Amino acid sequence: MRHILIAEDEARISSFLAKGLRAAGYTTECVADGRQAWEHASSGQYDLMILDLGLPVQDGMWVLRRLRAGGNRLPVVILTAHGTVADTVSGLQSGADDYLRKPFAFDELLARVELRLRGAGASPEPTVLHAGPVALDLQTRRARVEGRAVELTSREFALAEAFMRHPDQVLSRQQLLSQVWGLDFDPGSNVIDVYVRYLRRKIGDDRIETVRGAGYRMAAR
Repeated sequence: MRHILIAEDEARISSFLAKGLRAAGYTTECVADGRQAWEHASSGQYDLMILDLGLPVQDGMWVLRRLRAGGNRLPVVILTAHGTVADTVSGLQSGADDYLRKPFAFDELLARVELRLRGAGASPEPTVLHAGPVALDLQTRRARVEGRAVELTSREFALAEAFMRHPDQVLSRQQLLSQVWGLDFDPGSNVIDVYVRYLRRKIGDDRIETVRGAGYRMAAR
């Protein structure tokens, strides 16, 4: 199982990331300052680090530069509120593998993490997902049901993608909120139930099962 280091001093974001990544099958550890981030990242125990630039004690750029100066090639995804082009260029030139600005959608972060963790010998990620008669083309962002084109909104497509990346698995409302809507939605919101209804109307009522008290599941076949 892949082990991800989260270097983020804002507890709400750190907890959100850890829960979402654990739900996606990763193990996580969180640190809240730059000195701890560098010490943990240097241990060789992690497969990737998510690094906030605005860390206390030592900032994220210090961590990144010190790692790279020492020859450490741990994949690093910068997550920051610093949003200028100059910030992005500086981060990438200092050795970051990717750069994501806050606020962000967890689904996008997860895709970037998976991309960076994909080994050179691993099978390429499919560009079309299938679940029974439902097909999602991730490149063209188009959906088909039994060969018929179906128009999905961006949220409906992201929700279908979340289900189809985890076939036959029960996904809780909180997991779906994290993966599709990101950080800024109320966990008590009924937005998931509303969009599941929308999606059922378009791909078939029987495609997504309600698991009482747990969430929703899409059958692989």
